[in-house]
Amino acid sequence: MGNNIAIEFEHVSKQYRLGLVSTKTLSHDIRRFWITNVLGKEDPYLKIGETNDRASKGNSEYVWALRDIDFKVEQGDVVGIIGKNGAGKSTLLKLLSRVTGPTTGTIRAHGRIGSLLEVGTGFHGEMTGRENIFMNGAILGMSRAEIQSKLDEIIDFSGCERYIDTPVKRYSSGMTVRLGFAVAAFLEPEILVVDEVLAVGDAEFQKKAIGKMKDVSQGQGRTVLFVSHNMASVQRLCNHGVLLENGQIKYMGGIADTIHTYLADQVIQAEYVNSNPNPHDKLNLLWAKVTPAIGEACYADVPMDIKFAVRVNERVNELVIGFNIVSAFQQMLARADYNDIDGRKTMEPGEYEFHFQIPANTFSDGEYRIVFDIAEAKVKDYADADKSTLMFEIVPNPNSQANVFCEHIPSKFSIIRGQWLQSIK
Repeated sequence: MGNNIAIEFEHVSKQYRLGLVSTKTLSHDIRRFWITNVLGKEDPYLKIGETNDRASKGNSEYVWALRDIDFKVEQGDVVGIIGKNGAGKSTLLKLLSRVTGPTTGTIRAHGRIGSLLEVGTGFHGEMTGRENIFMNGAILGMSRAEIQSKLDEIIDFSGCERYIDTPVKRYSSGMTVRLGFAVAAFLEPEILVVDEVLAVGDAEFQKKAIGKMKDVSQGQGRTVLFVSHNMASVQRLCNHGVLLENGQIKYMGGIADTIHTYLADQVIQAEYVNSNPNPHDKLNLLWAKVTPAIGEACYADVPMDIKFAVRVNERVNELVIGFNIVSAFQQMLARADYNDIDGRKTMEPGEYEFHFQIPANTFSDGEYRIVFDIAEAKVKDYADADKSTLMFEIVPNPNSQANVFCEHIPSKFSIIRGQWLQSIK
């Protein structure tokens, strides 16, 4: 590795067997051990894999989360890792952080790595916040005196001073993320790895965290790898980008070009029709539309309608039917859930239509997307989310007698001011 190279991925791949740790049979496990550990050859079961495309169901029990990843990061670079859900972003960071190992290939990193991957990662729930700070510093190879010199800064930045001697298991997810980020950033790792857990924090903390990552990279010359769906944050922070798609690198380059390549593939439609709903799925989104449509006057001072139909194929005990409104740069702005009307958690099999109206002067000028969330609770991914995404653009009304401004842009994950109309067919 060159003197100015901080991170190097050399033909790295990662494969998982779906639902199983072993190869299912003792004979296969023994054969795998003999071939890989005794003979030093490639695992024979790696030849059966498929790419990690969540939009379609494969036939193999093996899936490639990453395939032949090959790139270098120079010291002091801030690299944004972007892509759709399931592209392999989090797996890449876990490999770099040594949470798991690559199936094939080599990863080289120069210096200590501070990671913030998931809420609570690296924390012991029974230990206090203070004890966890010292434990994480010791893992990074720091002396107690070194950690003590950073302690006040960590506590102050996290905003958890009142609860620093309380067991971490009693912290909210937001508090845990704030403390975790402060620990990862202030214990001076040469490489800072941050997954999209910052989305859990409030807007003020996200701004502080972005500012701190800039200081770490620009002022201290440390390397940052940042995964986020918020393109505005990625553009503000990063100078280079890596776009992943189905576990492979689709594009690498300057951050502006990387984001442009990513957004160019986004669906631009005002109406979606599911031409071949899978009867084996518990839920299907049959159709969806937003009015006014693309090309029509979608004025800021005119109400908007969002209509869609869902087929329930079998009883779902924890139902989620709703949508998110996101900005053109993938920043989450607001959410609406039909379930919130009366606490409804289930529906009997059948077809249902939903109608949601957003009142005038809710959004300011710009492009927005509607990302549907039609799923069973605790099942993270809605398979057709990318295909069914709708797009609309708000423009000023030239016929308006006065300049009309939105009352507010909904804050992150606020409930949209609106109402469900004629909700059930």
